[in-house]
Amino acid sequence: MAFEPPRRLVRALGETAPSGDDWLEKLPEVARQAVDLRELTVERVQVPGGRSSLVVLVRRADGAPAVLKLAPRRARPESERAALARWGGLGAVQLVEPFGAEGVLVLERLHPDVSVRSLPEAKALLEAAGTLRRLWVEPPGDHAFETVAERTGRQARVMRGSGPEVASLVSAALEARESLLAAPPEVRLLHGTFRQSKVLAAERMPWLAVGPDPVVGECAFDLARLVRDRVEDLIATPSGASTTRRRIKRLAESLDVDQERLRGWTLFRAVESGVRALRVGRPRDAELLLEFAGWL
Repeated sequence: MAFEPPRRLVRALGETAPSGDDWLEKLPEVARQAVDLRELTVERVQVPGGRSSLVVLVRRADGAPAVLKLAPRRARPESERAALARWGGLGAVQLVEPFGAEGVLVLERLHPDVSVRSLPEAKALLEAAGTLRRLWVEPPGDHAFETVAERTGRQARVMRGSGPEVASLVSAALEARESLLAAPPEVRLLHGTFRQSKVLAAERMPWLAVGPDPVVGECAFDLARLVRDRVEDLIATPSGASTTRRRIKRLAESLDVDQERLRGWTLFRAVESGVRALRVGRPRDAELLLEFAGWL
């Protein structure tokens, strides 16, 4: 079996890889070793797959279906393992192998080609929000998860170096962040990168979350990424701005999150993503995200 990484993964890691990083070059051999050690039978590499890991559909020695996930250290796979262990399958995919080599995860097999994004928009938001609620648990007392303040602090430092064409949006986003961090209403374990495509159909529950980049902080931060789901559709409609405001209100009310805090984190995360898209040469994505941010 040739473990050739999907083009989407190669492109995404190429945007963020530090100089000298050879993870992609080593990936085929790492995959072969992981498969051989666990006596797995490979069915196929998931395509297009994710932007930070190789996902391989496999069967274990007893014939049970599973997923082998391989990720570089910068994708924080051990943080993902710790979060999945904390959730214990409640709202999220389960670990089949609680412990393992760094960057190698063996997971419960879901239906990788069926996400809530396949549902009509209103139903998709409802199902996604219900899944997210189950993930918001108390973090372990001795946790080593990154905090919202730490993650957004790194992002803010990069944003401050942006050009004058986005200066007003960056300023508004940074001001919102400072205000929001001053008095967070709760501290929970968060998915970190939650959106509709991260919620897959499953057997033991209708929908389960996958692919967390966990972080500890307030719930509004987690919900903010869901607000802009299907942003290309929002931008394409004349009522996009008003639809966005209604979405913020509806999601905030359904999950008991403060509406203004959700709006603030939605602004920060949209501007941060837009600035990052500009920096790595994705001008179309940047245009969509920054126009969306302007509505907030």
